Amino acid sequence: MALRKVVYIEDQMLRKKSRPVTKFDERLHTLLDDMAETMHSLNGVGLAAPQVAVLRRAVVMDCGTGLIEMMNPEILETSGEQTGVEGCLSVPGRHGLVTRPMHVKVRYQDRNGVWQVLEAEELLARCIMHETDHLDGQLYVDIMDREVYDDELEQEPDEDEPEETDGNRKE
Repeated sequence: MALRKVVYIEDQMLRKKSRPVTKFDERLHTLLDDMAETMHSLNGVGLAAPQVAVLRRAVVMDCGTGLIEMMNPEILETSGEQTGVEGCLSVPGRHGLVTRPMHVKVRYQDRNGVWQVLEAEELLARCIMHETDHLDGQLYVDIMDREVYDDELEQEPDEDEPEETDGNRKE
């Protein structure tokens, strides 16, 4: 395994639509392993192939319950709504308030090309939507409600302000 260079927001690679994964071979397995190692080394929870300059529909995620690899993901359904803070390894030092579905059902191929279906809630649903957006050339900054600044990230909620109770989680 090896660390890959993450491309940043200025790179037009991030704005291109990715092509489907068609070969489920050792080369793909190496890419997935490298992406996972790169993501973990940067303390990320998700990484899409375009973020390492590979225009293929492949993502890796780890929201705390183990590594998930998805090739050619298709969002089948979404429901509910959650608003929370997102960041991105390709947009270092910035964060934004983004509204995403609370629940996502996705169909995808695993590293061997076998079709799977996954239903996800909360943080994992947010991560799936964030990473699949990358595959279509979209970044969270394109859809954020507003920029969130560092001093806001470190603030504790006001005693007069109700805490979030609908499962929203800041990333």
